[in-house]
Amino acid sequence: MQATALLHLLQLSSPSLPIGAYSYSQGLESAIEQGLVKDQVTAKNWIIDHLHQVVAYFEAPILWRLLQAFENRDADAVSIWTERFIAARDTAEFRAETIQMGYSLGKLVIDLHIGDPTLLAILQAQPELPLPTAFAFAAVALKIPPEAAMLGMLFSWSENQVLVCVKSVPLGQVAGQRLLLSLQSELQLAAEHAQQLEDDNLSNWSPGLSILSMQHEEQYSRLYRS
Repeated sequence: MQATALLHLLQLSSPSLPIGAYSYSQGLESAIEQGLVKDQVTAKNWIIDHLHQVVAYFEAPILWRLLQAFENRDADAVSIWTERFIAARDTAEFRAETIQMGYSLGKLVIDLHIGDPTLLAILQAQPELPLPTAFAFAAVALKIPPEAAMLGMLFSWSENQVLVCVKSVPLGQVAGQRLLLSLQSELQLAAEHAQQLEDDNLSNWSPGLSILSMQHEEQYSRLYRS
């Protein structure tokens, strides 16, 4: 990868990107509240299961399709996969999360004047903008190779999950870094799986996670918005 593209990827995947990712746990806070995640071992099991059973089967393969669609300037494909992703958000929290972060990232890249007029027209044509669509647009506009963009998104997701565990389990900072380091091979496997998955095999079937998300909506004390 060229140095410029690498630097763009680091910026796009950075936790300091002002889109509010730090305020969401994606059901993890509810799992911690119920004692399902309580130490480094259960935290690692949770993240790996969530990665391979949910993210690698739906969010990541849809991101891969959106990357290809923006690269090909295929407005219809962008709209189709954007609509399907939003429709698959099966709790109010999960839907609000992706729309809020997608809107924030979309506004950011427009304010930074990233993207040519054709790409911008496709982005702005979406009635609602989830995070994968905004991320794919930014990656293509910044000329980040799609394989690298996929790994960047997966790393950013896993880092946020680890940070939730560090703050809320709680785990120590060293334990958090040890956990993040141990996830590298898992992220590579998830990225490869997502790129190879056929359309008919995509699935967001995760009833346990959906129930935890719905329970989180009524959880008495919480730090995160999902």
